[in-house]
Amino acid sequence: MLVAAAACPCPPLLVPEVAAGAAAELDAARAACADAVGVLAAARPDRLVVVGPAAPDGRGAHPQGARGSFRGFGVDLDVRLGPDGGSAPERALPPSLAVAAWLLERTGWADAPIEGLGVGEPLAPERCIEVGREIGARAARTALLVMGDASACRTLKAPGYLDERAAPFDAQVAHALGSADLAALAALDAELAQELKASGRAPWQVLAGAAEGADLTGTLLYEDAPYGVGYLVAAWS
Repeated sequence: MLVAAAACPCPPLLVPEVAAGAAAELDAARAACADAVGVLAAARPDRLVVVGPAAPDGRGAHPQGARGSFRGFGVDLDVRLGPDGGSAPERALPPSLAVAAWLLERTGWADAPIEGLGVGEPLAPERCIEVGREIGARAARTALLVMGDASACRTLKAPGYLDERAAPFDAQVAHALGSADLAALAALDAELAQELKASGRAPWQVLAGAAEGADLTGTLLYEDAPYGVGYLVAAWS
């Protein structure tokens, strides 16, 4: 059963070395993410599952100890998803899970075994829910760290340019995450999310499936749109 969950954004800019001179602009987001991970640790789970959007080469399971890198963003920085798992994973972590690995290293996570799951952004809502249910049913006490951004269309200079649908969409997601509204997350429009470049849609719907029957309450810890991209942080316990 799911005992706690945290939702965090996954831009590589969250890593100060990648953001460089602009690092201070996301200090509040980093602090909120650390608080959300703290809620996971306080729940004392038997296992932590990290879920994030991934391109085809990063989809599927990533075992504990899997490595990621920010070299593609011009930074000589490597990360690992939890302690060495005893094997040599063949695939590198997708960027979203690399950001999660950095966040867990930064907060000193050592509370439970970890596994990662990269989900494709086009994954149908129904399948996302099914995946979540499978995660929630596998262990007695499971925590979930869900990585994903809201829309990338909040301003004229945003990666997806300005789209008037973006702010209402982000507000809908913020309310759903802040109130642990599973039905609202499950009902997110996959086509609209794709048009708005909201990478978190599929991971959030995995969360909705995993949390069925868990009776968790949510708290929204951060909501902003720096660089025209919606970043949300929430904790469920």
